[in-house]
Amino acid sequence: MGMYEDDGAMAGARGRSLWEEEPARRRRMPDPVRDAAVRAVLIVAVTLTGATVTFFLVVTGSWLALPMALCAIAGTVVATWGVLDVLITRQMWNQRYGVVSEPSSTARGGRRERRRARREARPEPGGGAGAGAGRIPRGGGEAAGPRPAVWPPPGAERRYRASGSRG
Repeated sequence: MGMYEDDGAMAGARGRSLWEEEPARRRRMPDPVRDAAVRAVLIVAVTLTGATVTFFLVVTGSWLALPMALCAIAGTVVATWGVLDVLITRQMWNQRYGVVSEPSSTARGGRRERRRARREARPEPGGGAGAGAGRIPRGGGEAAGPRPAVWPPPGAERRYRASGSRG
């Protein structure tokens, strides 16, 4: 067989194959973004090639320098459009299909609605003495006045009035 085995490993080296799969360091770009990026790279490459040719034509004093200069200017405009197209397509993809880790205000409102619906659908604890133990009672109309603090701060009776207003 020579130097390599059938499985691709060298005859002398054990456990090391010729072809090793490595996990990707970055996730693959979505198809529309990748298409726009390939288009932009090709446009920029053609534009740079045209600009280089224009430079050499200007140096040599050829009559083709003026038409090539105009083409290089137009290519620069098109290349700028291509790069902006990549950025816009990427942003559009992220807004439509991307998952943002921090909740937006609209997502927060939807979660709040679902939480409220779950809370209302939950059965009320009743019956035994320990049914509601460990839960913090929700504030509502049933409390007669402010609840006392578990550990009032030192000198609280001097600093604050009973009405709760400062002054």
